[in-house]
Amino acid sequence: MSWFEGGGLGNWLDGFAWPWLWLALPLPLLMRWLPAWRSRVPALRVPYGARLRTVGAAGADGHAAHLGTALLWLAWACLCAAAARPQQLGEAVMPPQQARQMMLAVDLSGSMSEPDMQLGGRVVDRLTAAKAVLADFLDRRAGDRVGLLVFGQRAYALTPLTGDRESVREQLRDSVVGLAGRETAVGDAIGLAVKRLREQPEGQRVLILLTDGVNTAGVLEPLRAAELAKAEHVRVYTVAFGGSGGYSLFGIPIDAGGEDQVDEDTLRRIARETGGRFFRARDTEQLAGIYAELDRLEPVQAAGPAVRPRIERYVWPLAAGLALALLAFVLPRRWR
Repeated sequence: MSWFEGGGLGNWLDGFAWPWLWLALPLPLLMRWLPAWRSRVPALRVPYGARLRTVGAAGADGHAAHLGTALLWLAWACLCAAAARPQQLGEAVMPPQQARQMMLAVDLSGSMSEPDMQLGGRVVDRLTAAKAVLADFLDRRAGDRVGLLVFGQRAYALTPLTGDRESVREQLRDSVVGLAGRETAVGDAIGLAVKRLREQPEGQRVLILLTDGVNTAGVLEPLRAAELAKAEHVRVYTVAFGGSGGYSLFGIPIDAGGEDQVDEDTLRRIARETGGRFFRARDTEQLAGIYAELDRLEPVQAAGPAVRPRIERYVWPLAAGLALALLAFVLPRRWR
């Protein structure tokens, strides 16, 4: 609804931020009715004082005076309208969604090059499978601010927390095994994520850590890092990813029947201490199911109700008032 629309005086006044300023409209009449106060002290003479009285007088020069008075009244009405701040409701806009401040920690240690995963009917290494699942996960996190860190022998933040999920996806796509070293520093990865999340709103701090190994490097023990995450109210979801300790021959995974090479007990304790959950994925399908479960555990909040911004329109009546005031002085004089 614009400032001049509406079905009644009340609705019409709703189009003004300061409608009480319309009370100034009869002010010139009140000033004219007030008794004149004359001073004996010499006053400053205005060169155009006579002309001002002529324009404002109703019977001075017939039509010219009437026209000048009408234009001045219209100009005053426009100035009152501008002072009341007319506003127009713009097009409805949806407020931005705001859900989680989420860090993704991805293991780039040497074991992530193990080709024991199936993706699209072909055998791929663990990192390639994780990238595919994480890219799909990012597509569903509209509204989240997501950051990416990778870890191997050390932990590095590739992207800060951002709403630009495409940049996160690009950095993830360009990550390669060994970029951060061949070993695994789980504790350092958690510590770096906590450092990046501690300034974010409490209750929205989430870390999703994906690894296929055991902590073998770094200066911070994983359980000590879990204590720091708990103190900063960061929920850590740990995902143990990888096969069952087998090996590959000509790209074909072969199960050796050995023990899992993931420290599940430590990852489970980290998740329990921080209020998160532990997941185990031995193939791509299970990993995709885990990230679908994370969508349920950390849902994206729906967008709020649409809002219509108020657009200031005082410029138009202000310009009209100035133009009418100028005409009030120019046109009657020219006609005379």
